[in-house]
Amino acid sequence: MIASTAPTSVADAAWLCALLQAGDSYYPTGAYAHSYGLEGMVQLGVVEDRDTLRAFMIDSALPALRQVELPLAAHAWRALEPASPDWEAVAELCTLTHALKSAREPRFAAENIGRQRAELLSGLHGHPLAKAYLERSSAGAWAHSTAVSAALEGRVHGAPLVAVLSGLTYANLSGQIAASMKLIRIGQNAAQTLLTELLSKAPEVVAAATEVPVDEIGWFNPWLDIACARHETSDFRLFIS
Repeated sequence: MIASTAPTSVADAAWLCALLQAGDSYYPTGAYAHSYGLEGMVQLGVVEDRDTLRAFMIDSALPALRQVELPLAAHAWRALEPASPDWEAVAELCTLTHALKSAREPRFAAENIGRQRAELLSGLHGHPLAKAYLERSSAGAWAHSTAVSAALEGRVHGAPLVAVLSGLTYANLSGQIAASMKLIRIGQNAAQTLLTELLSKAPEVVAAATEVPVDEIGWFNPWLDIACARHETSDFRLFIS
């Protein structure tokens, strides 16, 4: 017998569709214009084909998700409880997001994409939680964060934590794989095969991320930071970061 994969209720279809919309490349957040350091790694000759891309994604992209982006989103989702949001915790997470990105390009990428996602959420849905977040972030000059905005989207749409983290995982991995197709010689089938392998690790990555305490959030790859810093002054580039 094939197990049912239908939503547990019709209402679940609403948040599922909303998360799919927010994670789609058609959604105007500007995320498609960023490679998140991948172009810099290509320019350094670290990533040059499918095998080296696979190594980069497994050794760099997945750990960054597990130790930084997903834990940040998990803690933000918990702090953004609609009935009683912990705004002080949200502000601290925004600051932490900014501080963890040592290179300028990825820091400003997170800032710009995070702001755009929050503004779109408020403008399209007019939810009081999204409006309150924008008001408080503006008044407190908070650094915006892709992870925090993803958590905010989840809360506004009533999505469970695992769905928010899964959506963030897919968007991050698929975005970098899509960027790789413009940077190295890799076809669509090879790209999808690699993406499928990476996504098979999502359950363990998401599970581990939910257990990371705030004071243990962080991950450091000096090679990637150097690539991002050099990319900023590159003579030519396809992506903003």
